[in-house]
Amino acid sequence: MTDRLHYGTPAKVLHWLVVALLAVQFSLGWLMPDVHAGPPGRAMTLHISLGLTILALILLRLVWRITHPVAPESSLPPWQRVSSEAVHWLLYVLVLAATITGWLFASFRGWSVSYFNLIPLPMLAGKNPVAIHQIDGWHQIAEWALLIAIGVHVAAAFAHIFIYRDGVMQRMLPSRR
Repeated sequence: MTDRLHYGTPAKVLHWLVVALLAVQFSLGWLMPDVHAGPPGRAMTLHISLGLTILALILLRLVWRITHPVAPESSLPPWQRVSSEAVHWLLYVLVLAATITGWLFASFRGWSVSYFNLIPLPMLAGKNPVAIHQIDGWHQIAEWALLIAIGVHVAAAFAHIFIYRDGVMQRMLPSRR
């Protein structure tokens, strides 16, 4: 176990960058028109590219978290330490699920997509009209579950700021030097 009590700069930057990109991604995903047949338009290409960026960042963040652990906040009761850890791991799983099911959706559509129109992306599967609806359903479930988990995470952060006033939230905020 580590004696480190605060998250380092890389963890903080990755956390807040993923937060910002998820805010853009959810907005874009809900505001773009329904996807039907045909190649992806600019909005969908942007949505896919942002999703792949989030996927890369969350994998990097996961590796960073595993290789640079932070000690649990000792002032928290055991139920809060356990639930905090569970929600954090759930967030990782749901971000991975949402991004990978989105990529599978594009693959099952048979779309030839590229990363920001610069780098062609590999297909994760072949075109499969039957699987499109199922994977779209899984993508939507992952999105909604992720939103709920984010809501729980944010509510807990606000509780630590405004109710407990215990400084737990400061572990992920920029340092005041």
